[in-house]
Amino acid sequence: MSYEPPFKLNERILQLVADIAQKVGRVEILGGFNASPQLRKENRIRTIQSSLAIENNSLSLEQVTAIVDNKRVLAPPKDILEVQNAIKAYEALPTFDATSLEDLLEAHRLLMSGLTPEAGRFRSGNVGVFSGDQLIHAGTPAHYVPEVMEDLFSWLRHSEAHLLVASCVFHYEFEFIHPFADGNGRMGRLWQTLILSDWNPLFAWLPVESIVKDRQEGYYCALQQADNAADSTSFVAFMLEALSDALDEVASRGDDVGINVGINVGINDGTANAAIQAQGKLLTLMEANPTITAAQLAERLSLSKRQVERLIASLKAEGRLVRIGANRNGRWEVR
Repeated sequence: MSYEPPFKLNERILQLVADIAQKVGRVEILGGFNASPQLRKENRIRTIQSSLAIENNSLSLEQVTAIVDNKRVLAPPKDILEVQNAIKAYEALPTFDATSLEDLLEAHRLLMSGLTPEAGRFRSGNVGVFSGDQLIHAGTPAHYVPEVMEDLFSWLRHSEAHLLVASCVFHYEFEFIHPFADGNGRMGRLWQTLILSDWNPLFAWLPVESIVKDRQEGYYCALQQADNAADSTSFVAFMLEALSDALDEVASRGDDVGINVGINVGINDGTANAAIQAQGKLLTLMEANPTITAAQLAERLSLSKRQVERLIASLKAEGRLVRIGANRNGRWEVR
């Protein structure tokens, strides 16, 4: 292997890798993430909307959802096409080999078809990244792009770095090379997702792009800092922090999903039993205090208000709980 991207494994990066591994385990134990097709769909929509919004696409989550559901949307045709292409590219993700240069080109063709005449091909001309009129980064000269991309993929194939780290290094190096005439940002994020999913499949559905979108200025600053240092360490740390925070968000939502799945599906004994126990405690509290509110129940049961509302809806559907009177001044009747 001839090319070694410059980066350092400092204490912060090693700690983040350990934390992320621990959080992945927690998400897997919760089970709701993998058990809920709706949650995966919602996360995929957030991923697409966020990644494109970073590139100035104007469509909202609701509009992207409508396109996913094959509904008509009133929006600029280019923005709609970007979403349609992104849906195809992310749907094809499991068919791609993260170490295949040919698959990268095919993914770019899907992502950028109809948006650039060089979709699926490395750029034929030189490019730069500008802030206003100021050039802040010049991509690798076009005639070197195929060679340096082959070097980067060779490194990815043979590197002994943890895939969490390797995916971030690849992302930075990809953006530094800027191999395509257009679509480099969304392609870099897509390919990091693919690399991460080789380590653990849940990363195919992790909406890290929504975290990056919320910290867009920090994302570009981390890229610029790595450029200035000729070393991707700072960018690796930034992206690992984003991955860690995305897992925290999914774990929080997974608590809700886990109980909801236990109520409605009962996919495993542990989740179903937890839901049954929560129902029993909730009914006991309601019998003792028929005017108790959902917020008070949530506090007493150490659950979110959303979880309590789902438990109440399930018990009402089963006929075990009835609301007498209005929401504000009414009371609960346990049957």
